[in-house]
Amino acid sequence: MPTNKAWTLASRPAVGVSEDNFKLVEREAPRPKDGEVLVKNLWLSLDPYMRGRMNDVKSYVPPVGIGEVMVGQTAGEVLESKHPKFKQGDKVLAAGWQLYSCMKGEELDKVDAGHAPLSYYLGALGMPGLTAYFGMKDIGAPKAGETVVVSAASGAVGSVVGQLAKIAGCRAVGIAGGKAKCDYVVSELGFDACVDYKAGNLYRDLKEACPKGVDVYFDNVAGEVLETMLRIMNLFSRIVVCGRIAEHNELFCHKNLGSVLVNRIKMQGMIVFDWKNHYPEGIRALAGHMAEGRLKCRESVAEGIENAPKAFIGMLKGQNFGKQLVKLA
Repeated sequence: MPTNKAWTLASRPAVGVSEDNFKLVEREAPRPKDGEVLVKNLWLSLDPYMRGRMNDVKSYVPPVGIGEVMVGQTAGEVLESKHPKFKQGDKVLAAGWQLYSCMKGEELDKVDAGHAPLSYYLGALGMPGLTAYFGMKDIGAPKAGETVVVSAASGAVGSVVGQLAKIAGCRAVGIAGGKAKCDYVVSELGFDACVDYKAGNLYRDLKEACPKGVDVYFDNVAGEVLETMLRIMNLFSRIVVCGRIAEHNELFCHKNLGSVLVNRIKMQGMIVFDWKNHYPEGIRALAGHMAEGRLKCRESVAEGIENAPKAFIGMLKGQNFGKQLVKLA
């Protein structure tokens, strides 16, 4: 059997994440038992939610244990199958920061790499895209003519949110870090405007970009950005609470939550797993938009499993441009 390389959690971050929190281990890849499938992972997805899984706190899923393989979705091909649903060469979504995954067949999802590059099923046609699709459709519920704002607008989720807002006939405004990302969001993705939160004039710039206020805010960061957005939300507006990357290392005291009451804001958290039974609907819709040229995506790719922790830390600091991936093979 081939040698597997896997990143495990060595220690829990005291504040920020460091490479010392991870340990690379090597062992022989396991042989699949009855009902199991051995997958050679080709791509690893790196996502902000993984930071929360490193903490030993109560959440919607258990944390990663010390010594366990880091959680994360992968895309790869079946090397050996002892499950009737899969055969050698099938393209599937598996799991773990590792070169090989041995999993029960029921834990795997087969994908058609003939319709789009395999890596897209970790981004615009995968969990991030589905998060944007169902968050907008069922919580944000944008109507034509409304203003939609999304933070981390050049990222895997935010970029899809803004494009879906345009498809719905809305004014799409992004929030991103740096001129290059803001220019990309407007010129390449078709947003109406993008505000650079690093410029130091967030409230003023958002007011200018949203002259009619904000009807839907898709929040991927929380912290100071959410605090500012609460000041410009309209009556009966909606906030999709998707991520809190700005608050992973320290608590933030929100002082403008009174706006939720005064403006009767619907503010709801979302975990995409709640829509698992509806994933085929979302993938069909997103793939349709992509085929029609109305949905674009961009990827940041790190080479080799050895660079996964470094790429992950960079993503948490906003150094990625689009969906952060690690090319494993």
